[in-house]
Amino acid sequence: MSELEEISGHLEELRKRVLRIVIIVIAIMAFLLTFHAEPIEFAGLVFYYPTPEPLHNIAAQITDLMRMKLVPEQVDLIQTAPGQAFFAQVYIAALVGIIISMPIIIREIAEFLKPALKENEIHIGRTVTLPALGLFIGGCLFSYYLVIPYILEFLYKYGESSGLVTFLNIMDFIAFVLQFLLAFGISFQLPLIMYAATTSGMTDASFWRKNIRYAIIIIVIFGAIITPDGSGVTMWFIAGPMIALYFAGMGIIERRERKIRKPNTVKNL
Repeated sequence: MSELEEISGHLEELRKRVLRIVIIVIAIMAFLLTFHAEPIEFAGLVFYYPTPEPLHNIAAQITDLMRMKLVPEQVDLIQTAPGQAFFAQVYIAALVGIIISMPIIIREIAEFLKPALKENEIHIGRTVTLPALGLFIGGCLFSYYLVIPYILEFLYKYGESSGLVTFLNIMDFIAFVLQFLLAFGISFQLPLIMYAATTSGMTDASFWRKNIRYAIIIIVIFGAIITPDGSGVTMWFIAGPMIALYFAGMGIIERRERKIRKPNTVKNL
């Protein structure tokens, strides 16, 4: 097989895997944009079942829930052009579709990269798959409950102190929320990236401790870029947790290295 045919085969396999992911995400989006989650109470517990309702769909319910949970009381959420509410629901449905499809996305990526990985790297990939999903969801939840409400409250307090009536465009609101959800979902992968890099032999445990100062500088710059204002305050909502994750990852790696080193020391004695 020529090199050109081999590259063509890899591209075809990549196309098929990407197509599978896209189809699954679109199917979930279509469900969220078509059905309404209807509550039903049974044995003192509330359950939900889907009913066809394109206008009051699940994505619209999630958008309304985000409005109630995240938008400050003194701020009115509005749309200023036709279709903005619909596109906001599409973005919400896409995010939920990606999160629900994450196990499949990780599996497809791992299977595509498998031929190029060594045996120990394949084992590492399998080991971190579930933690990666858990950390991504954990990052999104952390952002949703502990970061976004306080950032919005902090930013819009300026308008209230000036006696202004504040309106928030639905598209700006959704873009702001998705930006932080994705940023935290991805940034929470930091300990796993550190663990995988060390376990695969790319670095050692001492590397992370030696480069703490550079890591903190990079994290702070990332926090400044991702936050929407120039106050220098909100960036710490992102930089702070990431620095804590860096130290957590460093601690896990060093603990693992000590466990590996201990049996070898006993054996030599």
